[in-house]
Amino acid sequence: MADEITQIFEQMAGRYKKGAADKPTSYYFSIDSHKYTVKVDGDSCVVEPGKTIDQADIILKTTSKIFANMVLRGKLPGPIDIARGKIKTNDIGGLQKLKTWFDFSGV
Repeated sequence: MADEITQIFEQMAGRYKKGAADKPTSYYFSIDSHKYTVKVDGDSCVVEPGKTIDQADIILKTTSKIFANMVLRGKLPGPIDIARGKIKTNDIGGLQKLKTWFDFSGV
């Protein structure tokens, strides 16, 4: 599973659908031991290892299994996952944009 998470972030910039974001948006992901900052705007996506900004627009902390299911299989976490603390975010709507801004089919 850990290699799958690394692969997702390594491929993320190339799988960004240019023009998808209507304004610059930053994400901070803490997926088990994996930490990444992702910045998107209308034309590009930049993925940086670690936390490279003080305050990301959208923060996601969760497990590798839940993240892989979200990104690769389009399964958003349910209210029980959030209530039990299996996923922590400041913007569930921002997380939903991942499936429309990135094409992870075939990974």
